[in-house]
Amino acid sequence: MKVNECMTSNVRIVDPGETLQDAARTMADIDAGILPVGENDRLVGVITDRDIAIRAGALGRGPAAKVR
Repeated sequence: MKVNECMTSNVRIVDPGETLQDAARTMADIDAGILPVGENDRLVGVITDRDIAIRAGALGRGPAAKVR
């Protein structure tokens, strides 16, 4: 099996200035657990549902916190 046979093709990119809530909502909309973070046509990172649940929660950052 090739990667393109099982990859997600409905890719959405979030901006580093978007909130964690925006990123989580986008993940829910497309049923994904990871989103690329892009700025000026450049990939600057990724954010996962785990980042939101564990890291942001552990740091006490609420849903209005910025992605980066």
